[in-house]
Amino acid sequence: MPDKLVVPGMYTTAAEYHEKRLRAVIVLQSYFRRWQAKHHVLTLKEDLKKRKEWERQEEMRKIREKEERIRKEFERRMNPRTKEDFDLLYHALEKWRKEELAVIDSTMTGATRKAALCHLLDQETQLIAAIGRHKLQADTENKQRSVQNFLDKAAAPRRWKSADGKYMEMDTAYTVRARELRDIFNSLNMGYLTQDERLDALLTLKHTVKEHDCKLTQEIIELIDREADLLMRGTKEANLEGLRKRISTLFLQYIKTPTFNAEAARLLKVPQDPSTLRQNIYFCPSCGSYLPSTEFQLSSNSTVVGRCRRCVKLDNEGRVREDFSHYRYMLKALRRSEEAAQDGSRIAFLLQEADLRYLVEDIWNSQSTLSAWSDLYDLVLVRWDRDEEWAPWNCILLTKDEATSHFQVENLEKNYGRVFCHKIRTKHTLARNYFSRLPGMAKAMRAKSHTGATNGVIPTKPTAAVRT
Repeated sequence: MPDKLVVPGMYTTAAEYHEKRLRAVIVLQSYFRRWQAKHHVLTLKEDLKKRKEWERQEEMRKIREKEERIRKEFERRMNPRTKEDFDLLYHALEKWRKEELAVIDSTMTGATRKAALCHLLDQETQLIAAIGRHKLQADTENKQRSVQNFLDKAAAPRRWKSADGKYMEMDTAYTVRARELRDIFNSLNMGYLTQDERLDALLTLKHTVKEHDCKLTQEIIELIDREADLLMRGTKEANLEGLRKRISTLFLQYIKTPTFNAEAARLLKVPQDPSTLRQNIYFCPSCGSYLPSTEFQLSSNSTVVGRCRRCVKLDNEGRVREDFSHYRYMLKALRRSEEAAQDGSRIAFLLQEADLRYLVEDIWNSQSTLSAWSDLYDLVLVRWDRDEEWAPWNCILLTKDEATSHFQVENLEKNYGRVFCHKIRTKHTLARNYFSRLPGMAKAMRAKSHTGATNGVIPTKPTAAVRT
């Protein structure tokens, strides 16, 4: 074996070797930390970008919601249809009148002021007359819509949910009869019918009402014969309008009579049993009428029945002209949130708009407790302690964004501070003193619902030809 020549190199001590390894590790760590820092910065930039985009989207959403609310409010003012729409109109009228009156009082005196007040009164009278014309038109349309809804409900088949989750529908002899009467009524009120089509509709109606012989059917038959005779003589349709309205009105009365249409019995507001009329009837001192309890709007601290809803509405339109749409919107949102909680909350469903108005205006000063935001459409009443039932003494008025953050708070004392919590408890004490009857009312509601659940009878489904 040949010899091998080994040449010694530079000698490296252990300290030098470890120092070299340390420098290499530092280089690797510096590059890794640089990459890690860049990655962290990019992540922060991405989060910031997403946050700004979310804030922009939220801002746009709020702007769209506000524009949509303003558009709907403008539409309600231009084309009022419901009682709430006319309350909004009267409230706007009263606001305009007060502004004009303030301008007159501050800028005019003597005879000039009296003349301006007379002119203002004339303008107010004209606006009230215009609102009245809109109300007459809306009442006519609402009446037609309610009649059609009544006919559709009477003609609707019986419907229930089966064990497999499917909905079953069943036609009875009564629903078939109601559907036939609805179709005849709709054909009578159709416009642009030819003479032959109108005569055919009248003939169908005549054969239908001839099944029962009474004063009402005799009058309908007499009017049908009269219109048929006038049609054969070539009378103009404009001259037949009153006669056709009489036929339609009498036939609607025929449809609403349970003797001729059995399905109408369960839809009529006036019960057919006279003994039920003697229950829960109260006297309205304003209009002098005896009305059922549903016609009276009671607040949570009422001691007497007071005036009926119609008298309160007339008084509001004539003098106060207040608009409760803000509080009605807030009350609906509150009830939806409490219903979604599914913890047996009852007190929120006992409050009326007037109660909520007192709670918002007198207790919480119509502004957010945290930010003092005063737009009622952006404010919500939420639970102060999320684990307890909502009540006037367990609530706080916040904006929607603040309410979302409030529900994430675990320790109220720690997050809000003792001074703020003491302020909230003071307001809760005021609310508890004012709404002192609500706990007893809620307890009675729970007891009644529990009794109904334990003693209730599940209605049996009729056996007949079923369609799916």
